[in-house]
Amino acid sequence: MKKILLVEDHAIVRLATRFLILDLLNPVVVHEAGSFSETLAQLSNNQIDLVILDINIPDGEGFNMIPRIREVQPKVLIMIFSSLEEEIYALHYIKAGANGFLSKNASQEEIKKAILSMLEVGNYISTAVQQQLLRNTLENKPNGENPLEHLSQRELEVMDMLIEGYWTKEIAIKLNLTESSVSTYKARIFEKLKVSTLIEMFKKVQFYKSQNPGI
Repeated sequence: MKKILLVEDHAIVRLATRFLILDLLNPVVVHEAGSFSETLAQLSNNQIDLVILDINIPDGEGFNMIPRIREVQPKVLIMIFSSLEEEIYALHYIKAGANGFLSKNASQEEIKKAILSMLEVGNYISTAVQQQLLRNTLENKPNGENPLEHLSQRELEVMDMLIEGYWTKEIAIKLNLTESSVSTYKARIFEKLKVSTLIEMFKKVQFYKSQNPGI
């Protein structure tokens, strides 16, 4: 019997996903968590085959959640299930150790396909991300032409928090960094995106996100 841990802080989304899993797999045990601390507690108390992990959850730690989960259960499969733009974030999370990435905008059929692929094959990325990988390979451009793809995992986290309106000190506390480190990341982001202000950064990020047909 497969055991799945569904990590999602929105009750309605969690309920709908739970029903979909129960309809897809029989028998199956579905555990639930609404925060990262609850996730670690569930993993400590239950052997899990697959973690379906939302990124933006209470006390979440971004990319660092993946190694934290693997500290508890090294062989567990992890599929990121997020509303973040998959053509920007999917490859970063795969490189961070996730086994799959699925957009919350996916259809029910694709969600079912992704879950089955995770359990049967051990990985899943969407057709859009596969095409992105192929395009980058054929063009011999590992990071593609979108400058957002050039950002490191930490730079993406800092960029997102800047866009959300966090101050340098707040970002430092949340990401367990020094304020000078945050300022350094901010400078690197500005350099890579070729901007000089937060407003310019926001506009450029929105522009490049809109250029991704799969987003």
